[in-house]
Amino acid sequence: MDPLVLARVQFALTAGSHFLFVALTLGLATLVALMQTRATLSGGAVHARMTRFWGQLYVVNYAVGIVTGLVMEFQFGLNWAGMSRLTGGVFGAPLALETIGAFFVESTFLGLWIFGWNRLNRWVHLGLIWVVTLTAYLSAYFVLVANGWMQRPVGYEVRDGAARLTDAGALLGNPTALLAFGHVLFGGLLTAGFFVAGVSGYHLLRRTAEVEFFRRSMRVGLVTVMAAVIPVVVVGGMQYQYLQPTKTGGDDAAAAVADFTARFGPGDYMAPGVARAGEAVMTGLWSLMLLLAVVALVKVWWGRWLVRGRVFHVVMVCAVPLPYVAMLAGWVFREVGRQPWMVYGVLRTRDALSPGVGSGTIAVSFAAFTALFAVLVGVNAWLLARVARRGPGGAVLGASPPVAPSSPAVSATF
Repeated sequence: MDPLVLARVQFALTAGSHFLFVALTLGLATLVALMQTRATLSGGAVHARMTRFWGQLYVVNYAVGIVTGLVMEFQFGLNWAGMSRLTGGVFGAPLALETIGAFFVESTFLGLWIFGWNRLNRWVHLGLIWVVTLTAYLSAYFVLVANGWMQRPVGYEVRDGAARLTDAGALLGNPTALLAFGHVLFGGLLTAGFFVAGVSGYHLLRRTAEVEFFRRSMRVGLVTVMAAVIPVVVVGGMQYQYLQPTKTGGDDAAAAVADFTARFGPGDYMAPGVARAGEAVMTGLWSLMLLLAVVALVKVWWGRWLVRGRVFHVVMVCAVPLPYVAMLAGWVFREVGRQPWMVYGVLRTRDALSPGVGSGTIAVSFAAFTALFAVLVGVNAWLLARVARRGPGGAVLGASPPVAPSSPAVSATF
């Protein structure tokens, strides 16, 4: 098989799998921070238990997601050395900021939050989860700055055969990055909302002893869905004004193709048809999620239905994958629609491929990464399902350590 096709499919696999973790991490971190804020302000036991239960699910998803992110970073040096050589001076800057300025802070404060239960002041502990949440969004922003530059390169010039950053403000304020960040922000909230509602629906369907706990959790999930479902499509629609003409077609596309042909030689510069298929899937699933949000509005208005609607509980359990599939379809539209460019109008994908890498080498790495990511996704799904099934009674995050029994001699002294 063509090594270029193998390398592209391999990166699509790793990036798509990693994004499944990112979406839930971003949204669930926000909901956990809000739950802990309410628990800290009100002193309510139920909100404290909600923080621990949903926080444990967040930690599981975050921990496995880190491994997928580290593996994905290897792709640039493994298969795309041509990209690093030409555009590393610009593309690498936001990725370095993401790693040093966001991810390290996020992971450090998350560790303090995990092990700081019952050890730190409650306000300090609350501040930790908000730092974790804000740095998670900062991390996503820097990644999207790098991706936005690939979609719409700005603030650079090519000197001595390499791209050099000339305007950091243009890079960081690139509309394709800012709008994509807003789209991902609300997409993460939508994912977390359906996840919380789906897990709550599972327990309410089984009529567990924690009815009040999951009734409140169901309300949180449904309100989040209602709050995010409209903004996610509004911000997504705003991105169309910055789409590449070769993705949208028309007279501008013909002019762009003529320019590319003059600069790079003859070739197929129009976006592949699969990109439009991704757009159709994304739009259809959003329409279905909007319908579910309308039903959720009725459910929240008449609160007793949150517990009694068994059919609704089944629907919410089945709806958990919808935002995942919709976001992956959206990424297909965004990324495949950029082809045949790695950096639009600057570097073709075939020219970004590492020189001397044969199909045999990429086939081996493709098989290894496919097996690894299949295991990671399967382990994450199993762990999330296991923790979710146990309910709040099985949450160990923030639980007080058991007190060792006193010896008879010591007891007699008191």
